[in-house]
Amino acid sequence: MAHGHSGSEDPDGPEGYDTHQAPIMAPFVAELLDAVDLAPGEVVLDLACGTGFAARAAAALVGPTGRVHGADIDAEMIRVARDRHPRLYPDIEFTAAPADHLPYDTGTFDAVVCQQGAQFFTDLGAALAETARTTRPGGRFAATIWAPVDRQPYFLAQQAAVRRYGGPQATRHFARAFALTAEQLTAALRTAGYGDTAHREITFGITLPPLDTYARAHLSTLWGGLIREAGGEDALSRAAALVREQLAGHLTEDGTATLPFTAILTTATR
Repeated sequence: MAHGHSGSEDPDGPEGYDTHQAPIMAPFVAELLDAVDLAPGEVVLDLACGTGFAARAAAALVGPTGRVHGADIDAEMIRVARDRHPRLYPDIEFTAAPADHLPYDTGTFDAVVCQQGAQFFTDLGAALAETARTTRPGGRFAATIWAPVDRQPYFLAQQAAVRRYGGPQATRHFARAFALTAEQLTAALRTAGYGDTAHREITFGITLPPLDTYARAHLSTLWGGLIREAGGEDALSRAAALVREQLAGHLTEDGTATLPFTAILTTATR
């Protein structure tokens, strides 16, 4: 059991994901929501919401008169999303549902946001057609996807660790996170009936917690199951050591590292 986790909390589970992904997700979530310019009282969907990073931030922006929904195919992510959202704003309604079969009425949403989810949809066209159906005419859409991996030092270090210690299945899974291009996404949005499509790159220098513990915790959250399957606990320790070793040149005295992360922000109007 990982240090600092209660007996009931799986370090590789969605609780760990929520904790360890937060530093990387936060600045991009702010930019994503800025792109749809939410107003008090609006109704918004966090599509492929995971543990609810964007939904929680959106609730603060639409306020008590607004409504926020989050949908994700992973029921365990939804469980943690429900567990962790603050009760200060409108109650966020989290639902386990696939992106291509959303349980909402036609024209429900003023805005739909999708933070690092579009690249994982089994059928991007079907998912965006369904998103378009649930968005009101004139409603806004914004999504982030990662820029190519070769421009992201932290992800490159993870990729090397996953390739060496996770086996072919983990390597395939890893590649999916970077497989969708801005051109593919904007073309699919236009086919689904969106207009005004645009995309731009955003880069943040993000300070990660001390890598001595963070490298392993974060790797474990995302790829722990597959790495352990391939080589047990030892493989995970070696994989984490490889991540730290590759980023040694970025480490400061306190063990943290500030690294550039680049995403592509794609926007459209229904």
